Amino acid sequence: MQALAAMPSAVAAAVRVVLTDIDDTLTTDGRLPADAYAALERLEQAGILVVPITGRPAGWCDHIARMWPVRAVVGENGAFYYAYDRQARRMTAHYWTDAAARQASRARLDAIRDRVLAEVPGAAVASDQDYRKADLAIDFCEDVPPLPEADVGRIVAIFEAAGAQAKVSSIHVNGWFGDYDKLTMTQTLFQREFGADVATLLDSTLFIGDSPNDEPMFAYFPISVGVANIQSQLHRLQRRPAYVAAGHGGAGFVEMAERLLAARA
Repeated sequence: MQALAAMPSAVAAAVRVVLTDIDDTLTTDGRLPADAYAALERLEQAGILVVPITGRPAGWCDHIARMWPVRAVVGENGAFYYAYDRQARRMTAHYWTDAAARQASRARLDAIRDRVLAEVPGAAVASDQDYRKADLAIDFCEDVPPLPEADVGRIVAIFEAAGAQAKVSSIHVNGWFGDYDKLTMTQTLFQREFGADVATLLDSTLFIGDSPNDEPMFAYFPISVGVANIQSQLHRLQRRPAYVAAGHGGAGFVEMAERLLAARA
């Protein structure tokens, strides 16, 4: 990983799309700082399209798509995207699987939940679970005391033993049934909403994140950035971002935005 400051000005100036994780990338210590939100607005005003790509739940993503200065949002690690047309006052929602399939998966996820809670003391169902459509989020450090690394690995193993996918974020282990992730739904979003193959936009698209569930994005997008706290997750990553910010969380996002805006100026 190179320092973000080493990103060539020509590369930064060419960016027209910013894809961003939320937790511990836009946020800092569980809160969205004012300067990080202001950076979203500055990017929008500069004509840069911003799309959060998050593990957070559908209920949160509906709010984000409507209320934040973003073009769309991919949620629950790729289970869906929401895109809100402000002029038409119309929300487009696209899910990877239909409602019946999600309902069938829920019973299987409930069984996984029960096993995790029985076998991993200290783990808890994430506090945002009630607002989720497609996955199960197990909290290992957001609202519970941080679990040892071995316990996080045990949670992942329980998901995988049941045939589910499992991804570790900075706060949760998210598990689901389905062959999707953050990248596959991002590709679907661009095709359906923007009429574009994201593979043709690699020299103008930047992804910024902080944790293992961002790895498909780090691997796919050449212009990828990790905020400074990704250093604590490197042991879980096989594919790392091209650049790393000096700032942690929201400060790293602001640093990235300022790098892009300065290059355009």
